[in-house]
Amino acid sequence: MHVFRDLLDKQLLDMNGIKIGKVDGLVMTAAPGGQPRLASIELGSVTLARRLGPRAARLVARIAEAISGKRYVPFRIPWNKITDIGVDVEVAVELQSTSLNAWRQRLREHIHSHIPGA
Repeated sequence: MHVFRDLLDKQLLDMNGIKIGKVDGLVMTAAPGGQPRLASIELGSVTLARRLGPRAARLVARIAEAISGKRYVPFRIPWNKITDIGVDVEVAVELQSTSLNAWRQRLREHIHSHIPGA
């Protein structure tokens, strides 16, 4: 498996088939003298901006913190929660039980509700 090609930017589906975002980053661990291992996948605008460089990541983090009122922490899904990798990446996580759901609700209330016809 070529992890960058096969995982980055793929749609994530929770255990109920609900779209929860896209794979924005990969977190790896490495023991001294050992092989690197995938620990988790990461979601979030700051993670995506980090792929453009540290300045973009800092800017997006400041914006996210201004909107939410708290320090930005990326959402991570442990590697052992991935159940299938195909066209989409399926995970054994339920959207309703994550912090992503609160963010989604906030966007729906403050932005989506003000768009005519949405």
